[in-house]
Amino acid sequence: MSRSVSLLFGVHAHQPVGNFPEVLADAHLRCYQPFLQVLHRYPSFCFAVHISGWLLDYLFDHYPEDMALLRDMVMRGQVELFGAGDTEPVLAAIPNRDRIGQIQTFSDKLERKLGRRPQGAWLTERVWEATVVPALADCGIRYVIVDDYHFLCAGKTAAELDGYFTTEEDERKLDLFPISEALRYRLPFSPADEAVAYIESLAENSTTGHGNAAVYFDDIEKFGIWPETYQWVYEKGWLDNFIQGVLASPIIRPQHYRDYHAAEKTRGVVYLPTTSYMEMNEWTLPAGPANIYADLVQQAKAVGWYDGNKAFLRGGIWKNFFSRYPESNWMHKRMLGLSRRLASLPERQRSVAMKHKLYESQANDAYWHGLFGGLYLPHLRRAVFKAIVELEAMLDACAPRPTRFLEDTDLDGIEEMYLQTGKIQAVLKMNDGGIICELDSYLLTHNFGDTLRRQVEHYYRKIHQREDSPHGYSGAGIASAHERLSFKNKITAGDMVADDHARGLFVDRLNGDFITYRHEPSSADDSTCQTEVYSQYVKKSIALAGNWLQVSYLFAAEAEGVFCTEINLAMPSCDGWGGRYIYRGQIPGGFGQLLELSAMTDITLDDDVLGGSVELKVSVPAELHAQPYYSVSQSEEGFEKIMQAVTLKLQWPVMVGALVVSLAINARQNVVAGHLP
Repeated sequence: MSRSVSLLFGVHAHQPVGNFPEVLADAHLRCYQPFLQVLHRYPSFCFAVHISGWLLDYLFDHYPEDMALLRDMVMRGQVELFGAGDTEPVLAAIPNRDRIGQIQTFSDKLERKLGRRPQGAWLTERVWEATVVPALADCGIRYVIVDDYHFLCAGKTAAELDGYFTTEEDERKLDLFPISEALRYRLPFSPADEAVAYIESLAENSTTGHGNAAVYFDDIEKFGIWPETYQWVYEKGWLDNFIQGVLASPIIRPQHYRDYHAAEKTRGVVYLPTTSYMEMNEWTLPAGPANIYADLVQQAKAVGWYDGNKAFLRGGIWKNFFSRYPESNWMHKRMLGLSRRLASLPERQRSVAMKHKLYESQANDAYWHGLFGGLYLPHLRRAVFKAIVELEAMLDACAPRPTRFLEDTDLDGIEEMYLQTGKIQAVLKMNDGGIICELDSYLLTHNFGDTLRRQVEHYYRKIHQREDSPHGYSGAGIASAHERLSFKNKITAGDMVADDHARGLFVDRLNGDFITYRHEPSSADDSTCQTEVYSQYVKKSIALAGNWLQVSYLFAAEAEGVFCTEINLAMPSCDGWGGRYIYRGQIPGGFGQLLELSAMTDITLDDDVLGGSVELKVSVPAELHAQPYYSVSQSEEGFEKIMQAVTLKLQWPVMVGALVVSLAINARQNVVAGHLP
């Protein structure tokens, strides 16, 4: 019998919920459209596709002609569709009821739009926990794909990973395909003929006696969006050359996962540990441990034992992002709380709109950060909070909450204080100086407290090193984004200094020192939308009424010196053209500029993207210092500075005795598109 290898080729297409229209248009132009057009010319090259639900809807709405190509390839049997959660959640991070709902919603969508229900599923970021098996199996999914690394961590050898295996959990069975790391790093970065030759070589390597497979499933964005790839893949013809090489090979057989799965037997039972792909295991770690981990990897490579033993040199797991980033944990626990509230409603009160908003709040991208911006991108977090705020308003209409209540939302052992009027909501960290960590407008569906505390990141070390080579890569083909070192912005050491405090609203200092408050439970009933905290020299009161937030300070007679409060506001326009200050009928600058005023009593922050404004008033004239707050992030395009918030610092001499700071959140009426009335 002549040797052969089945090529199981799949691509995964995804854009985060809330991504910019211009980003989506560019992704379509440089990747989605040309990829589909090239593949459509080769009917005998069968492949698998997973397009996340939100992106699939967007492509159908904006590029129906390309979706017609995809549907045609599905109908003629060239394309196998893969399922997943509809909004691309990490299934392990959401409740089982929502796993089932997300998977079923997306499978229904595929059948409705493209005419087929999936048998296989894509796991977001290849995050594996055995707890996801029952939901997948109960939704009719027969097999999923994970990295070969997962299997190596379970004690399998690379030579064994040329087919699929079987696992079970809670009496449900699921089959698992191992994605080849070697193929992930070759396609499309190696020359096409070398990639084809490597796949052919796999026909000789099987030790199992079964029909062996070369398993590939990876981001389609590597075929046009990653740096240099559009020219390489399309203009220089890599994709055409690769497909032609595969089809001309007497050894390689392009095959669908479903057909291979039906024709071949399982390689046996396997139980995988909780893990993701190798790079993710580093990204989940704090900077210090991540640097240690990276050093150990480099040492292992230098002495030549890494490739054969990498499974035993592991980092963290995906859920570590919740313990590493308080902002990610807060979003996650807020989402879980709303999921519980929705599930507790009588079924007649649960609406499709509620379910959609819950699922949008579970989209994975804003919850983590690695090579891609993720959590560091304000517009992605904003999309999650928009869904959270919208869903909360719907739930409140069905089952109203008290105007004031305590809850340990983030599971840190200390309860937060919630104050809400139905128009706005403030959440106070009672153990952190009475700082407001969340300030929601239900009318504008926005959280003004959605910013990010700057902490040291593991990639800061690369920035400090500033290697001479732009990406440190040499050889045939092009470099992967993992191998590059480039800068989108000039970054200084000062840009990477870690914050010494949480970035919230009303961070108070007396003579430069942070004020530590204590909270004393009051006898006021839950209908009173206010609370108080105390320190040795300052009494701080927070109250809400309508769309107003009022923070009052009363200073003890023995207090002296200078009092300062810091207000960090997440304004959607950031340092773009759509955000500006309005002061005494004039526009002194935008949010991306420094602004200093003396004897300021009121100022407005107006934002086109928000479609509204924040009106700040003080009872005693203050010195105002306003500036943009940036963090340093990394992405596949390089290191960059991203504006997270507008930081307003208000200062008074303590001799004022008492003062009041008020914020009013207004929908736009008289100020339209940057023009004053």
